[in-house]
Amino acid sequence: MAFDDLIMRINMMFTDMENKPEDAHELLEQIHMELNQFKATGQPLPEDLVKLEQRLEAELDATNKGAKP
Repeated sequence: MAFDDLIMRINMMFTDMENKPEDAHELLEQIHMELNQFKATGQPLPEDLVKLEQRLEAELDATNKGAKP
């Protein structure tokens, strides 16, 4: 059941990200925390969530590099 809760929380974060794109970095940090908590229980992290985390990091890095100071 913990996995279902994790998916529900991540879905809620994506909804927040769509509504407030300026908070994307903070939401990525929250996703990292959720995934780390899941890993801390000793459960393996599904490959699709690992790929999601990597993809979000890459997108944020690309966005940050394109941002003007």
